[in-house]
Amino acid sequence: MFGRFCSGLYGPYGWGGVGMGIFMVIVAVLVVVVLVRLLDTNRNKSSSAETALEILEKRYAKGEITKDEFDKIKSDLAK
Repeated sequence: MFGRFCSGLYGPYGWGGVGMGIFMVIVAVLVVVVLVRLLDTNRNKSSSAETALEILEKRYAKGEITKDEFDKIKSDLAK
């Protein structure tokens, strides 16, 4: 019944049609993965950008540096 429309198990295109379908699925998955990574990278850059002064204040708050070191580094940053 379908003999004149389809030749064999994989239709008129044979393994080429199946291969092209698999190729298109792989390309679609790769495009989605790349887009997700790009969007995630942009989000991380904007939220994690600390200034030097913020880092200095955190170090002072943790007790890693003394008041004198804090003042000296802060004045160096202002230059």
